[in-house]
Amino acid sequence: MAYTRGDSKNIIVGAAAMFVSTAADFDPTTTVMPDFVEDEKYTTTLTDSAAGQALVRNIGYTTNGLELQFQPDFGEVQVDQLLDVAKLYKQGMQVNLATAFAEATLENLLIAIAAPSTSYNAAATLDNPLDAGSLSAAKTLEITSGAIGECPVERGIVAVGPGTGDCAADAYIERIYVAYRALSIDNVTVSAKRDEASMFEVSFRLLPANSGSYGKIVDRTVNTVS
Repeated sequence: MAYTRGDSKNIIVGAAAMFVSTAADFDPTTTVMPDFVEDEKYTTTLTDSAAGQALVRNIGYTTNGLELQFQPDFGEVQVDQLLDVAKLYKQGMQVNLATAFAEATLENLLIAIAAPSTSYNAAATLDNPLDAGSLSAAKTLEITSGAIGECPVERGIVAVGPGTGDCAADAYIERIYVAYRALSIDNVTVSAKRDEASMFEVSFRLLPANSGSYGKIVDRTVNTVS
């Protein structure tokens, strides 16, 4: 076999479509995600199927793509006869997923600040300050301090982006990222600026399920893009 420098088909360029679970009791061990449909992108399956619509919601535009960070923590064993460590052992693991929500909707802010679904009301009825005595329909997000003993809100995340492979229409490979337990942990800024779009930068800490798995990454071939 002749030597080759590499294969440009294995270079991945492009953003991913992100979906978050809508169910408050999302459980990766029992929740059944929509099955793959032959010759159909998984973004289409998640958007069009009844199962996908019931489980996840597309968060829309993102900025700066998606970053999945693996941070292992190793302990050291030192011995007298060596100036360096003699052995490393794994003593911890941390996985983070970072992105920025470019659509500044209240639904996305709910995800970004890890608020419970009950804090958001898509059809609230409020007093209209411009017309005393009348009521007005509005979307509201209640910002609360929480309470002692309150459980943090964990949500499932599914992202679908380009995988390795060429750009031929009959040989498309998509890469699917699935995170079972994602918890927003960093500060979130809500801004209104003259020369800058309002975005929610989010960093999710991924936690392992009972099986010890954080999730999975799947490279799937779609023979006919639909």
